[in-house]
Amino acid sequence: MAFPYLEAVVGFMILMYIFETYLDVRQHVALKLPTLPKPLQGVISQEKFKKSQAYSLDKSYFHFVHEFVTILMDSAILYFRILPWFWKISGDFLIYLGLNAENEIFQTLAFLAGVMVWSQITDLPFSLYSTFVVEARHGFNKQTVWLFFRDMIKGIVLAIVIGPPIVAAIITIVQKGGPYLAIYLWGFMLVLSLVMMTLYPILIAPLFNKFTPLPEGELRSKIENLASSLKFPLKKLFVVDGSTRSSHSNAYMYGFFKNKRIVLYDTLIQQCKNDEEVVAVIAHELGHWKLNHTMYSFIAVQILTLLQFGGYTLVRNSKDLFQSFGFDTQPVLIGLIIFQHTVIPVQHLVSFGLNLVSRAFEFQADTFAKKLGYAAPLRAGLVKLQEENLSAMNTDPWYSAYHYSHPPLVERLTAIDEADKKTD
Repeated sequence: MAFPYLEAVVGFMILMYIFETYLDVRQHVALKLPTLPKPLQGVISQEKFKKSQAYSLDKSYFHFVHEFVTILMDSAILYFRILPWFWKISGDFLIYLGLNAENEIFQTLAFLAGVMVWSQITDLPFSLYSTFVVEARHGFNKQTVWLFFRDMIKGIVLAIVIGPPIVAAIITIVQKGGPYLAIYLWGFMLVLSLVMMTLYPILIAPLFNKFTPLPEGELRSKIENLASSLKFPLKKLFVVDGSTRSSHSNAYMYGFFKNKRIVLYDTLIQQCKNDEEVVAVIAHELGHWKLNHTMYSFIAVQILTLLQFGGYTLVRNSKDLFQSFGFDTQPVLIGLIIFQHTVIPVQHLVSFGLNLVSRAFEFQADTFAKKLGYAAPLRAGLVKLQEENLSAMNTDPWYSAYHYSHPPLVERLTAIDEADKKTD
């Protein structure tokens, strides 16, 4: 008797949903606490606390509904074997168009086109509600309905242009890879990720946002002097018009080798009280670079990707596995989808581990900024960003440990203050 892979996968999905819902309930209870955590009392105003509480609870209620609908749909699609039915429909559609249904690349593209249409239809109500109800209710949404749909259409067009060559390449590699398939797939994905990391900020990101050089002035001089003192090869310094879509703020850097760029959200500059707070945030980001966090993360992702493809090569020819999910044939894309579902337990463990490492990196980057003399402005900047983004002030320790890639504000401020006490 064949092992019931499908039932095991669906069962584990439901178990994970129950576990994560339990964590969500714990966090929901924490969000309802009537007072600020002690480290934030006198630091965060009561008005901001109430606004943050209302925003976080609205998002929490929305999350409960969205996750419930998602697990229902995902479980039903697998359990009632909708995927093999849809794969067959994709082949019939090709025949209707007069194309060769035996061509796996054509059938895979037809299948993915249908999946994309289905995803857009099912996700659209949630995206609209999240953007134009939840975010708008709390003053964050700045985009119009036209801009929302324009971005969605641009995303679809990009998927249509970029997707087919990538899909065709993956299928060809799997069909011809032989015993070194995992290495070939990993090598292809490595090159693809490097190309996308190079092209995205230059060709794709400007399709959605406007990037302008940070004007000459005190802020630009301070950031350039900081980068120079750390020997960070800063080539360009941009401001992005994040305010056209949202009031949330951020900053990031990108680029290879001696061609680094820093991008500031205009909302970050607007929300921080002074230039020192903005520079402190950049000092934190530069800490990630100086401490090689980006390189370590990249290496970890590459190792995990190689291991994942190695696991895929072990199961891709398992006829019982495909038949358990309702497939008589063994298409490459379907094999990848099935494999992703069968390693869900491992993925959750890996995700948890990566979050632990990421939080450790955040503490290290804060300490780095503090050693540069930015303890006070970093502390003030973190508090200001927490206030302006109405981030959750009270967090459940289990929930944050499982979900958060960044430590809660209370933990970061405590760490900065403890470092000050040790210095004293």
